[in-house]
Amino acid sequence: QVQLVESGGGLVQAGGSLRLSCAASGRTFSSYAMGWFRQVPGKEREFVAAITYNGGRTYYVDSVKGRFTISRDNAKNTVYLQMNSLKPEDTAVYYCASRRTVALNITPGGYDYWGQGTQVTVSS
Repeated sequence: QVQLVESGGGLVQAGGSLRLSCAASGRTFSSYAMGWFRQVPGKEREFVAAITYNGGRTYYVDSVKGRFTISRDNAKNTVYLQMNSLKPEDTAVYYCASRRTVALNITPGGYDYWGQGTQVTVSS
């Protein structure tokens, strides 16, 4: 069993930055691909970014490319999402997720464990 705890959300003005962190329990973190998703009320959970088990490959949804960066520190069992040039449309609850394999995936159903989410609000 893996437990994921997100932090770093908050309120920021458009154009600002936030860094989300996701701390994972367990000794298998370095073997798992990780992803970040987001969700607004009334909409489906949306893929944001993913990273392979060793950080060797990343993938982003088009709307955040060039603004967001996913990274991981396997020694700290933590994955990060650096968000720059934030826009009001980035407002959502952000979730981190892990999957019991090394390869990344962009669909929510491809992940086995989820955090509780952290709210990000971008004001215009």
